Amino acid sequence: MKALGIMGSPRRRSNTDILLDKALEGAREVGAEVEKVLVSKLKISPCLEIYACLKDGDCAIKDDMQSLYKKLLEADHVIFASPMFFYGITSQAKAIIDRCQALWVRRHVLGMGKEDNRVRRGAFISVGATQGKKLFDGAVLTVKYFFDAIGVKYSGDLLVRGIDKKGQIEEHPEALEDAFRLGQELVRGK
Repeated sequence: MKALGIMGSPRRRSNTDILLDKALEGAREVGAEVEKVLVSKLKISPCLEIYACLKDGDCAIKDDMQSLYKKLLEADHVIFASPMFFYGITSQAKAIIDRCQALWVRRHVLGMGKEDNRVRRGAFISVGATQGKKLFDGAVLTVKYFFDAIGVKYSGDLLVRGIDKKGQIEEHPEALEDAFRLGQELVRGK
């Protein structure tokens, strides 16, 4: 069983990064093989909307997204993590989601992957500096559609408000415990 963590923050050891590490630790503890992808280390171009993927489900842009497609398709569970930037996910994380148009085409237009009967689950982790009531609304909706595009069921999230300073999440042990438990529950199917 494989759990893939996608770190959408450009800042290493960010609050979101710390929570993702805890979630992956929880997933590992209950038997998952875990891998973490740092989006900021990848060279990923934005979607050009040329619809070459309609031909065979493959994106015409050849960059680091090619290896990420494989990881996304192989993963049994996906934890997508991004801090809030102006009430949305980071541009690096959004580029990945937009490029998954090719996987959406494979699944919903070309009917590829229908024989995959795995119950794949995903979770979203995000941290935002403000206390805004609707802080995570747009991002949650985006991630839900992303998971649908790649054939993953949105199974939960950890959304933390009012955290901004680098490493500040370490002062909130309940959030760290929640992240660990999120990773466990994702793999266990709860």
